[in-house]
Amino acid sequence: MELNLTDKVALITGSTKGIGKAIAIEMAKEGATVIINGRSQASVSQAMTDIVATVPTAKLKAAPFDLTTADGRTALETAFPTLDILINNMGIFEAMDYFDIDDDTWERYFRTNVLSGNALAKFYLPGLLKQNFGRIIFIASEAAIQPSPEMPQYSMTKAMELNLAKSMANLTKATGVTVNTVMPGSTLTEGVVDFINDLYPDPNMDFASKEREYMAKNRPTSTLGRLIRPEEIGKLVAFVASPAVGAFSGNAIRMDGGIVPTMF
Repeated sequence: MELNLTDKVALITGSTKGIGKAIAIEMAKEGATVIINGRSQASVSQAMTDIVATVPTAKLKAAPFDLTTADGRTALETAFPTLDILINNMGIFEAMDYFDIDDDTWERYFRTNVLSGNALAKFYLPGLLKQNFGRIIFIASEAAIQPSPEMPQYSMTKAMELNLAKSMANLTKATGVTVNTVMPGSTLTEGVVDFINDLYPDPNMDFASKEREYMAKNRPTSTLGRLIRPEEIGKLVAFVASPAVGAFSGNAIRMDGGIVPTMF
């Protein structure tokens, strides 16, 4: 299927690794000009090198800015005042006991996972409406509708993203602009590898065994029975971002491997 992304500019926040990097690879394969974002020049440069190794024809631009800060967002917006596709992927997560989470931590998660993406969307949305085309996609999680018992602070922010995207979609009526949320299930990113290794520190246990154990004990409702691979999410996001697909609007699109047991 032709996704018609060859003349589009896409910013993917937090795209130096994990799901963000996988999305960048798929968008580059489709011919989009992809803005790679990370907090340091070194991480952005390394990601760009990796992406070009996979997609030699990739058209990439560097955005080494810390988007959790107002100064970082201003620098990004100055460097890239217009674009066609904004994918708010950047986020943090960590296993925490509810009773151990202090107010500063709740606020840090809110600022990082919600407010930073909201600020970018608020900046770029008027331009997208003016050009009568655009895509804004928030990368949330199945935890938005089925809170992760080990990450209540993360789950809270993912639910907020669903509500935020729906509110923004209401501002795009009868235009070529759409705002949606993609909800991956547990995905085999570098951070999740570290997370699972921390849960199962036994040096005699290989990662495949740890993955099966984690899914059986922590994600027993999964019908997939394994962690989702980042490239699977990347392909879905490229599809939702495509100009050829304009009927997703204000939708929360799930690729959770069956972890959420309800149909809706």
